[in-house]
Amino acid sequence: MYREALQLCEKLLSRDHPDTLAIMNNLAGVLRCQGQYTGAEAMYREALQLYEKLLGRDHPNTLGSMNNLAGTLSSQGKYAESEAMYRKALQLKENILGHDHPDTLVSMRNLAGTLSSQGKYAESEAMHCEALQLCEKVLGRDHPDTLANKNNLAEVLTRQGQYAKAGAMYREVLQLCEKLLGRDHPDTLATMNNIAGVLSIQGQHAEAKLMHHETLQLKEKMLGHDHPDTLVSINNLAEVLKDRASIPRPRRCIARHGS
Repeated sequence: MYREALQLCEKLLSRDHPDTLAIMNNLAGVLRCQGQYTGAEAMYREALQLYEKLLGRDHPNTLGSMNNLAGTLSSQGKYAESEAMYRKALQLKENILGHDHPDTLVSMRNLAGTLSSQGKYAESEAMHCEALQLCEKVLGRDHPDTLANKNNLAEVLTRQGQYAKAGAMYREVLQLCEKLLGRDHPDTLATMNNIAGVLSIQGQHAEAKLMHHETLQLKEKMLGHDHPDTLVSINNLAEVLKDRASIPRPRRCIARHGS
């Protein structure tokens, strides 16, 4: 449907019309969601070039297109190029919108994520912390963007082996998600899965098993048995069961009486 709309817009309005570019951006987003990263990257690049030509480097639509392209590069493992583009977008947003603008904070979160993917955990943690503080100040403690920043910070802490701190942060996110979104919301279920993962790493297999099992039941109910997220939960639960089975069990000593 997006392709059909794109063809009509190009015919009626021209390739570089703002409405045509908006459809190109939407189509590229669908391609990215399907894992067609090469096609998505090419379309995002063309849209970005046209936005820069028509609207200028610092227009919000241009910055949005830059962010989308950087995300697609990151999805392909092109982290260095993605990082450079995210840094450029962040610098432009800070200059134009200010350091604490919501769009600027999104760019900070995205850049921190790319840094984490490259193993630059200390820098990623520092940026996530700064973004989280600003989100809490500007948007409030229970805003979705604040929760996303807190969740991402917990993930970076987990990657650095700070399991207790990460677990506590994930539980705080879970409480807010349950309050704001409900127990069976996808974001709530994702947080439950993250907590179970940290518990499993810490060797708390029984508690991890219970949380993975509850998450699986809710996903089966909400998403269906064959949904990708449900299958992930099945795999995670299986991993915990396998880990429990591999734990050495104490041997029983058989008392031997004299003959």
